[in-house]
Amino acid sequence: MREWVRGWSACRGTPEPVEEPDGFRIDVGTPGHRVRFVLVGTASVRARATELTGPGTWLKVCAPRAEAVPLFGRKWVVGDPEFLMSCALGGGVVTSAPDGYRTAVVRERGFAQVVVTGPDGDRAARGRFAVHGGAAVVDQVETEPAHRRLGLGRHVMSTIGARAADLGAGVAVLVSTVEGRHLYESLGWRVDSDVVAAHLPEPAAP
Repeated sequence: MREWVRGWSACRGTPEPVEEPDGFRIDVGTPGHRVRFVLVGTASVRARATELTGPGTWLKVCAPRAEAVPLFGRKWVVGDPEFLMSCALGGGVVTSAPDGYRTAVVRERGFAQVVVTGPDGDRAARGRFAVHGGAAVVDQVETEPAHRRLGLGRHVMSTIGARAADLGAGVAVLVSTVEGRHLYESLGWRVDSDVVAAHLPEPAAP
């Protein structure tokens, strides 16, 4: 989890995470997502859910969903199921993009981004990754609706895996949605833990 937190922070361009007794605090600083607390286990969830009151506060808990959800009060909006997943790197095959598609790996400050453009020149798919402590943290993998079911997700993930291994990563980690989990499992990833995300919503703009 430590590697995922620091890699996620790098991919999102936030300040360095602050380690706390029960996990980490990340000052995200965006509308609706001011601060994020990542907790390992449920021991402090109820206390955190009670003491935290600021709109735009998020809690992300690595623990079985059935144990974590009842610990949040009514003011918290609990999100859909998520999963912490991992996969060993090295020796994988990079799948090819379809004819007419082009792939570039763009280095940004603190992370790299795989960008696939379609025959029309528009972005068709992308995915970010940051290497920290021997682990590649994968983030924001998405395929545009008009380009889905062409294998671009597999292409992006295999490209990330190969580039991350070249940079010394031995394992890749990510947090997946239910929909993404099926793709990642088909690529050899495994589920390590449920992840429960909840937040305090900000008031709607008048």
